[in-house]
Amino acid sequence: MYSTFTISKTQCMTCNNQVLKSLGMLQGVFGAEIETIDGCITVNHTDEITRDEIAVKLDELGWKVIEN
Repeated sequence: MYSTFTISKTQCMTCNNQVLKSLGMLQGVFGAEIETIDGCITVNHTDEITRDEIAVKLDELGWKVIEN
């Protein structure tokens, strides 16, 4: 399944890659994609992890979720 989150801002490519790598290490996450123009991140995941758990991880990584 895919979950899309609107975030407050995207970072530089290095920071974006760190976030993608950290998300990819979560159990149940297959990958993620950042849309820098739209300020969205889409996460491909199983039901092993919830949208809320992903939102918490994004917050821990310094990405404020505006809408999920």
